[in-house]
Amino acid sequence: MARRPLPRILTNSAPLARMAHSASLARSREFARTAADSASDVFHPLITIGRGLRRLGAAGRGRWADTPKDQRGPLAFFVAACVLVVWLVPYGPLLALIGVMGAGAWAGRERTPVVTGPSEAETERLRALYEALVPYLSAEGDPSPLYAHGGDWERAFAEYAFDDGGRLERLQLKYPAYFTDGEDRSRVRIEQVLYAKAGRGREYHFTWDELANQLTLTVLDALPTDIAAQRFVTSPGETVLGFTDPDSVQRTLPVTGGEGTRDAPPVVWRTGQRSTEPHLLVLGQPGTGATTLLRSIALQALQHGDVLVIDGSGTGEYGCLVGRHGVLGVESGLAGALATLEWASHETERRLIAGNRARQAGGAAPDDTRRPLWIIADRPTALSHVAVAEERDDPQRWLQVPLRHGRAAQVTVVVADQFETAELLSDPVRAHTKARVVLGPATAEEVRAVLGAPPHTTPPAQVPPGRGYARLGNAPVLRLQVPATPDPLDDATGQAHREAVTVLLPEHTVPADGAGPSEPVSGGKGVHVGKRVDVGKAVPAGPSVGADGAEADDAPAADDQPAAAEAAPEAEESGAAAEPVGASARVRTDKGGEPRVIKGSVEAVRTEG
Repeated sequence: MARRPLPRILTNSAPLARMAHSASLARSREFARTAADSASDVFHPLITIGRGLRRLGAAGRGRWADTPKDQRGPLAFFVAACVLVVWLVPYGPLLALIGVMGAGAWAGRERTPVVTGPSEAETERLRALYEALVPYLSAEGDPSPLYAHGGDWERAFAEYAFDDGGRLERLQLKYPAYFTDGEDRSRVRIEQVLYAKAGRGREYHFTWDELANQLTLTVLDALPTDIAAQRFVTSPGETVLGFTDPDSVQRTLPVTGGEGTRDAPPVVWRTGQRSTEPHLLVLGQPGTGATTLLRSIALQALQHGDVLVIDGSGTGEYGCLVGRHGVLGVESGLAGALATLEWASHETERRLIAGNRARQAGGAAPDDTRRPLWIIADRPTALSHVAVAEERDDPQRWLQVPLRHGRAAQVTVVVADQFETAELLSDPVRAHTKARVVLGPATAEEVRAVLGAPPHTTPPAQVPPGRGYARLGNAPVLRLQVPATPDPLDDATGQAHREAVTVLLPEHTVPADGAGPSEPVSGGKGVHVGKRVDVGKAVPAGPSVGADGAEADDAPAADDQPAAAEAAPEAEESGAAAEPVGASARVRTDKGGEPRVIKGSVEAVRTEG
């Protein structure tokens, strides 16, 4: 029987292609897609609830499968009891249905996937950092190198974090055990690479863990510069040099800054007989805040002691201290500085002798030997240069005794100078100043030369005044920001800072016009100008400092008359009486602790107890 041919519509594909590309079919597809989207929007809550019920059901089946067989019976009985209670409670089934639908909606919600791991840009940055470390942390012959070109950076970088801008904020990396992490040069090389690749313009802190062969890089916040001079909550013998990072010290102090009162981590320097760093040396560039730090130290020292100031620069930065209670003198000339430091040297010896005699007698040291005495010398090398030109003694020579024996005599020496003239500092100054501060921009080599150890942080991009590093003895190197303590007599000082410093200044004990002596403050020590001392005549014990040429009418106190009578014959025997009567003089202390006048040009200042 002959086979009938198929219809043409089934054998020819051209009509099917035309139907597929026809406009009516396209409109149908668009209508179907729109209907599906509309239905999805309408039934979205039901879809969400259904997806949540499915997840809850899967979780329930998993819970039932994980339950041991011997505990399935009690669990089924507990579920049945709960269902029965819900059924018997009024409106229980309705409330249960609403609760189940709410739980399903919550479980079926669409969750935003949590992005884990670094982004593409962050991955490229970490890979570039890894490749930069390969030449320094790899060695030939290592069978399983941790650092190799084209290696896995995830093995080397244990932890990493980026800020909102995509910049590296924290990185913890591992390094091979054969890396020479005990050598400063090797450490500095790695820190320089990390500083360059992590991004310049920020300060980084490096923590080396030699035991675990790990290095942690952390971005540091800028130190606050809004802390001005104020009364810090410290005990006697403690001086706040500035403020540092919270993780570097274990103590905070309440301070008043631009944002109100807050707690700030201080760098506290302890002085006194039990101090291991009784003296301080400050070095820096001009205009970096060395004088500001010395002014801040002087204001804190005046709370419990007396202060002698040697202003070698002669710019009058310490004019606000002249004539104040507790300020024994402010000298900027060579003659006055020599006389003042000579008296300070003899005063140190006198305190040592008096304290030794008191201990041998089984008693306490005299009160005048226990009151702290501070010698603040700003740029003494400038006076040393003048002394060489005039062929006179170097003022630093008289600092030798206070530096060596000052701790036992309650005498503290603070010296500040510049990097350019640091080589002119005497050997005793360098040897006995264990507390060191470096201010202003300085390289790691300069910081290491002064502090004895390199800093563990990178230098800041912009160095504000009073910014630097501090190291107290063998302690770690700390970042430091000195509290703002400008000269209140300077016209460029702001009103807020001027008032902050003025409040801390002690009361005046000498009139500003120098008309005559003022009465000492009751219950304390009053320092006022005394009369010019004749050569060969003894004067009361006390500092002999001040401006040349002042006259007054004071006579020695009644209690000091016997001492003056005993000292006069000794002065005549020593030949001091050969000088003309009425010549200017300065005070020197003999071996017995009694003051004696020697030749010089200085004004006598008497301290009344």
